[in-house]
Amino acid sequence: MSLLMTMINLVLLLSIFILFVQVFPEEAALRPSVVNVGAIFSFDTINGKVAKVAMKAAEDDINSDPSILGGRKLFVALHDSNYSSFLSFIGALQFMETDTVAIIGPQSSVMAHVLSHLANELHVPLLSFTALDPGLSPLQYPFFVQTAPNDEFQMIAIAEMVSYFGWAEVIAVFSDDNQNRNGIIMLDDQLAERRCRISYKATLPPDPMAKRSDVLRELAKIQMMESRVIVLNTFSKTGLLVFEVAKSLGMMEKGYVWIASTWLSTVLDSTSPLKPETANSIRGALTLRPHTADSKRKRDFISRWNQLSNGSIGLNPYGLFAYDTVWMIARAVKLLFDQGGNISFSNDERLISLTGMDLNLSALSIFDGGKQLLKNVIETKMTGLTGPVRFNQDRFLINPSYDIINTVETGYRQVGYWSNHSGLSIVPPETLYGKKPNRSSSNQHLDSVVWPGGETIKPRGWVFPNNGRELRIVVPNRVSYRDFVSVVNGTNKVQGYCIDVFLAAIKLMPYAVPYRFIPYGNGHENPSYYELVSKIAAGVFDGAVGDIAIVTDRTRIVDFTQPYIESGLVVVAPVKKISSNPWSFSRPFTPSMWAVTAAFFLIVGSVVWVLEHRINDEFRGSPRQQIVTILTFSFSTMFFSHRENTVSTLGRLVLIIWLFVVLIINSSYTASLTSILTVQQLSSPIKGIDTLISSSERIGFQIGSFAERYLTEELGIPKSRLVQLGSPEDYARALEKRQVAAVVDERPYVDLFLSDRCEFSIRGQEFSKRAWGFCLDLQRHISILLQAEK
Repeated sequence: MSLLMTMINLVLLLSIFILFVQVFPEEAALRPSVVNVGAIFSFDTINGKVAKVAMKAAEDDINSDPSILGGRKLFVALHDSNYSSFLSFIGALQFMETDTVAIIGPQSSVMAHVLSHLANELHVPLLSFTALDPGLSPLQYPFFVQTAPNDEFQMIAIAEMVSYFGWAEVIAVFSDDNQNRNGIIMLDDQLAERRCRISYKATLPPDPMAKRSDVLRELAKIQMMESRVIVLNTFSKTGLLVFEVAKSLGMMEKGYVWIASTWLSTVLDSTSPLKPETANSIRGALTLRPHTADSKRKRDFISRWNQLSNGSIGLNPYGLFAYDTVWMIARAVKLLFDQGGNISFSNDERLISLTGMDLNLSALSIFDGGKQLLKNVIETKMTGLTGPVRFNQDRFLINPSYDIINTVETGYRQVGYWSNHSGLSIVPPETLYGKKPNRSSSNQHLDSVVWPGGETIKPRGWVFPNNGRELRIVVPNRVSYRDFVSVVNGTNKVQGYCIDVFLAAIKLMPYAVPYRFIPYGNGHENPSYYELVSKIAAGVFDGAVGDIAIVTDRTRIVDFTQPYIESGLVVVAPVKKISSNPWSFSRPFTPSMWAVTAAFFLIVGSVVWVLEHRINDEFRGSPRQQIVTILTFSFSTMFFSHRENTVSTLGRLVLIIWLFVVLIINSSYTASLTSILTVQQLSSPIKGIDTLISSSERIGFQIGSFAERYLTEELGIPKSRLVQLGSPEDYARALEKRQVAAVVDERPYVDLFLSDRCEFSIRGQEFSKRAWGFCLDLQRHISILLQAEK
């Protein structure tokens, strides 16, 4: 009975459908039972395989819900382009001939540029989640829609990573196709905004045509360059080949930095487990993965994935974008029907006029509802597997963001996120969307990274290039004071304090500075520093490192760095030790000081007597008694033990002032006597430079020092009084034998000289404030660089 009822219902439905077609033939044609959508991909690629499974899953989910298309079926026709642009074009033409309302794809931006012209003419929207070329402008290609974040944002993320780690230069390795080439152009612009740059661009044949020899040739060039930060923008086959060759060349070791675009994250997500050699070759690299917010729908889909794919491939974010893209088309078609629109096609008169040709171009027709369908797609507002799906006024998906992934020995680990809203962070971007954007450098954070070679310390990012011009750095070949700078006998190796300062400064430079040291001097006496500086000005050398004083006449011909040590001229002279004797207590004051102090005691005693004796009985008596009172009163105030009281106001005022003076005298005397009795006392007739200027004694100076010119030109000391001395031993000998009264030299040399010679001492203060620095002819170097850039 039930079977009979079922057959009757089917007959009735069929009759109604036939009647509808006969009465409304146009409506039946405009509301087809199947909505055709095309998809053009290379299904042998990772993203092609993932997209195929995801799009079919979306098709099944849509068709299982009659409310989406009102009982109509969505059919996604797949066309395998097999890496061929020609086959992609043929597939697009086939879809255009079969009343296709939209095409998902193409996979590559190269074909997106071509097919977009066709879509513009026939009003068939193209939606792609893999052709993400920044050059695909909606103004030029209005029917092309990118349903995943544009590569512009990926390049911004890489540029901010480079800036975050403090690298100034990078090398770009990329496949020479539209998407990767335009991505590197965008990266160059973004780096320039952050005061960084691409120092070299290594181009490879388009994926997958690159051969090992092509990669080897470019990486061999890169090995010779100074930058060690390499950005790899390509696709999976070429990318893995680059890492394989880099590993064989030792370019995945300590010091290198590799940043790969999103292709590497698709390999990590979809290829599991990786081959051991592949995992080993990519270890330590950084890569980006489109960020998709966590949700129950996403988790449910992930749990279904193994069943959908039969375990053939792992899911990556582009599979989620593929799924959402099919749903975007279905929702846009539903909205088109709800708006009263239809699926109809009309002939293009321009193509009909070409019917005399062998090509069947007249079969291509214009989708009448294409503009409205495109508008519906662009105005999509839904929540998909990737999160909220909406487009901004520039037709970019809102809130583009990426996961930042570090490949490690056990697979990979996430070290942070990047979003267009907040930049680099260690918290998911969706948690920051409600806060005010803060892109300041202090607010940018990433977790620790394991770099190539297993290093956890951030690489410097550059080395000294093997093909760069070396700076010729001249170093004085000193004979004396070799602790500051010296040449190791029989070699060109230099060492000393000044060299250590230079090497430490070089390590802090954010770019490579190739150099070589060139000793200057005959090795028998200290070279002339004026001649050394003059050779830099003449272009014989590029710079000088050593104990070079920054003086006025030198700064007129060369440039100096910031000083790294203070150095003024001082006077060194022999000193004698003053031995202790019973009269040492009198040495704190000079005889004149003692006389003045005694006189003041008597004067103060007399003044107080004058003010007090008329009204104070203690200051009266016989003349002899009054004299004794004056003496005992005044001297007893030294110990604050005076017996007599003062009565008058003036007397008390004088006494208070005098007691304060006595306190000062006592304190000074005590301090001086303590110093005399506890500290070794040295004496010399030379008190400083003024003593030498006023005398006719001979003065020693170090060979090659600027002290000679300073003494003669600045202080007016006759040159006949000056004696050249070549070493600390010469200093000591000349001073001990009274060949010179004193030696004038720079403070660092003198400190070293006095470190083991206690019989000499610095007399007076420094009388010429100077400093040491490194020198070079900066103006000439700038001119050379400008000419090289031209």
